[in-house]
Amino acid sequence: PAHAILSGLVGSEMCIRDRNRHVAVLMGGWSSEREVSILSGLACAQALKSSGFQVTKIDVDRNISSVLEKLKPDVCFNALHGPIGEDGNIQGLLNIMGIPYTHSGVQASAIAMDKIRTKDICSKAGLLCPEGASLGRNDISLLELEKRPFVIKPKSQGSSIGVNIVYPKDNYISFLEKWSYGEEIVVERFIPGRELTVGVLNGNALCVTEITSERGFYDFSAKYESGGSKHIIPADLPDIITRKALDQAVLAHKTLGCRGVTRSDFRYDDTQGKLGELYFLEVNTQPGMTSTSLIPEQASHAGMTFSELLIQLLEAAKCDL
Repeated sequence: PAHAILSGLVGSEMCIRDRNRHVAVLMGGWSSEREVSILSGLACAQALKSSGFQVTKIDVDRNISSVLEKLKPDVCFNALHGPIGEDGNIQGLLNIMGIPYTHSGVQASAIAMDKIRTKDICSKAGLLCPEGASLGRNDISLLELEKRPFVIKPKSQGSSIGVNIVYPKDNYISFLEKWSYGEEIVVERFIPGRELTVGVLNGNALCVTEITSERGFYDFSAKYESGGSKHIIPADLPDIITRKALDQAVLAHKTLGCRGVTRSDFRYDDTQGKLGELYFLEVNTQPGMTSTSLIPEQASHAGMTFSELLIQLLEAAKCDL
C-alpha cells in the first residue's frame, strides 16, 4: 500500500501549477469539536503555506456562504470536525457553490456520521460489528436489561464525545441526565481487548496502529491531551489480523463511498488467548490533523511528510457529481 500511495504522490508533486491555487482552510465551526478543528486547521494551513500555496484560514460560522462568495477560493481544505463540517452539510454547500473540497462527499459523510447506518451497511458488506441498537431518551429504562459492561454513545458525534462504558456497579442515570447529544442513544456490547485504527488514503490502507491509554479508555482527553495515549505503530499483531484490519478498513471506505482520507476504528478481542475476533466500530471521514493525530503519524510511517499528505488530499479534492 505504501508503494501505491507514494506512486500517486509523484504525480501530485509534479503539478507545480497547483501551487498557485488559492486554498481556503475551513476550521472551527460551532460543534463540540471546535477546538480540535482549530488545531487541525492551523497545522494544515501552516504546512500548505510552507509548500507554496496561497492560503486563507476561515473560522466557519453561519455566514460561510457569503465569506466564500467574496473570497472565491480555488479549493477548500476541510479541517472541520463534528456536525456541520463532517455530516454532509458543508459538503452540500460547497457542491452548490461549485468549490472543490477535500475528504468525502455528502452521502458518504452523512452515512459515516450516523453510527447506526454505518454499522448496518458495513455489516451487510461482511464486517463483524458489536451487537447493539439505538434507544430513544424515553426508553432508557430498557438499559437495565443490558448485560454489563456495555457502551453508551451518541448516534452522531466524533472524538469519543459522549461515550461512556457502563460497568456492573456503575450508575448511568446521572450520566444520561446530562445527555446533550440528541434524542437517540446508541447502546453496544462492550468488546474487551485492544484498540486498533487504520487510515485509508485514496483507497489504500496506510497501516495498523494500536492505541493504549493509562486512563483505561481512549476518551476525548486521552486523544488530545499530551501523554493521554500511546500509539504503537505498526501494531504488534498476528499477520492474519493485520491483513484483516487493513482489508476491512479499505472495504469500509469503499462501501460507504468515501474519498480522500478516512480512519476506521476496530476492537481486537484476544482476551481468551486465541487468535480472537476483530470488530469494526466506525469510520471517521474527517480524521484529526493535530500534532497527536493518527493519520499524519501513519502517513509518516508510510514515508510521507505532513505536507505531502495534504498535497495528496488537495489533488483528490472535488465536488460531488
